[in-house]
Amino acid sequence: MSGPRLRLLREPLGLFFSIFAFATVGGYGGAVSFRISCFGQSNVTVTAPFAYPFRLNEATFSPSLTGLCNGTWPRDLHLVGDFSSSARFFVAVAVLAFLASMAALGLYLGYLHLYRGAGGRLPLLDLVATVALSFLWLVSSSAWAKALGDVKTSTAASLPGCPQLNVTCSPAGVTPMGSLNVSVIFGFLNLLLWVGSSWFVYKETEFHRPAPPAATPTA
Repeated sequence: MSGPRLRLLREPLGLFFSIFAFATVGGYGGAVSFRISCFGQSNVTVTAPFAYPFRLNEATFSPSLTGLCNGTWPRDLHLVGDFSSSARFFVAVAVLAFLASMAALGLYLGYLHLYRGAGGRLPLLDLVATVALSFLWLVSSSAWAKALGDVKTSTAASLPGCPQLNVTCSPAGVTPMGSLNVSVIFGFLNLLLWVGSSWFVYKETEFHRPAPPAATPTA
């Protein structure tokens, strides 16, 4: 089966994978909570919500810590870390891959005769775009996997300034991040899909086609 026809079968899968990749990241919202108790004050649960693009250093606890435990915390505390660059890069690559899959699907469905009859230019451009997206998936998925590990580390850390004398803090829970784990899996599945597509597109270029036989000299 030829490269474009195989890509025609693969493009819907690429659309599906890219949608899940950016939807699981862009649609995530979570929170980290602590239960605080101190002398003369009943247990209070403070919560810091966070979401895409995961600027944890802007997530503050509510209710404010400054009014708890006789001023144990003189100012509001934030979570640690800014992972917006990796998250946004991953989502941008997923959206770009989605648009590229839509464009390729339209090309293969409606203009396959132009694809084969453009003097080899369209298959070459297709190969360059496919290899470039494969590289972008590799970089963005690796960066996002590393950032996700850092997000988990930051949200699992203890509350700064606690415990102190007559003040105890205990974790009250962190929103599960299963969907974010799924996003990393879909990122690397997209990488495998686009790398595989690169090989089939390469077979359509003039680099893979055998050279024409030499003409036999006439007597």
